[in-house]
Amino acid sequence: LSAPSRSPKGFPELKNDTFLRAARGEDTAYTPVWCMRQAGRYLPEFREMRAAQDFFATCRSPKVCCELTLQPLRRFPLDAAIIFSDILVVPQALGMDVVMAPGKGPTFPEPLKEVEDLLKLRQKVDVTAELGYVFQAITLTRHSLEGKVPLIGFSGAPWTLMSYMIEGGGSTTMAKAKSWLYRHPDASHRLLRLLTNVIIDYLVGQVAAGAQIVFAKDAHYALPELARAGYEVVGLDWTIRPQDARAQIGKDITLQGNLDPCALYAPKEKIGELVKKMLEGFGTQRYIANLGHGLYPDMSPEHVGAFVEAVHTHSRHMNKHS
Repeated sequence: LSAPSRSPKGFPELKNDTFLRAARGEDTAYTPVWCMRQAGRYLPEFREMRAAQDFFATCRSPKVCCELTLQPLRRFPLDAAIIFSDILVVPQALGMDVVMAPGKGPTFPEPLKEVEDLLKLRQKVDVTAELGYVFQAITLTRHSLEGKVPLIGFSGAPWTLMSYMIEGGGSTTMAKAKSWLYRHPDASHRLLRLLTNVIIDYLVGQVAAGAQIVFAKDAHYALPELARAGYEVVGLDWTIRPQDARAQIGKDITLQGNLDPCALYAPKEKIGELVKKMLEGFGTQRYIANLGHGLYPDMSPEHVGAFVEAVHTHSRHMNKHS
């Protein structure tokens, strides 16, 4: 995505472009690394700041989102920041109510049940009016980063969001959402088109606000399909071998991933060994190190730091001796 002419001007010069270089397939001195949910509950400062505020109220506060985004950068030499937000702000922009239920996660009190329920959704969404708080958070954070690392923006992909809107929350089977595909194919396509149009405007708006790279979170496509979709980077979970992923994706797309998050429960020395093995599988170029999923709330910040340090140390050593 290229930023439209309304992009805010005067952002600080980027000092560490390793992440962007890897995403573009350019050579890097070491493998860049960041973590999904790096701004999260495993950090005591995050828990302290979030304790007194509703989750989606937090998402709507640019100042708080900026602070939460910056917190992990103060602890770890990460190569990218990711704006603190949530994929379900898009269904909210469409007019749906979403609440964060304690111990249950995001919940839709009135999910989509019948085709007629689509009429309750906004058919035209002004993303600046409905999601401007995210754009403000991105612009504020981009300035506050002072060029330290690039800023990532994101959205949920259409099918992921459709599933939440019909299931009423997270689901392992997505049976209700899939039943729509069979029972209501035309309505399903209408909903997916509506979501796609909003997501495009939303991501373009994030780039205009200052995001330097954006991604769509989804987990329901085969690698060969993703390879043909035009993405520059494809993220992987820990269930696929790097060599197999590279064979399916080809050599012209950067891969990201894919350490099992639970590996961070291991002793620090073991984390280093697992990172080395991961780097040997992917290679140090056209690759961005990450976990295969987000960080869990009970993980040790020290072990997250060990993961980041191991990626930098081992990839530098491998590059030196390649």
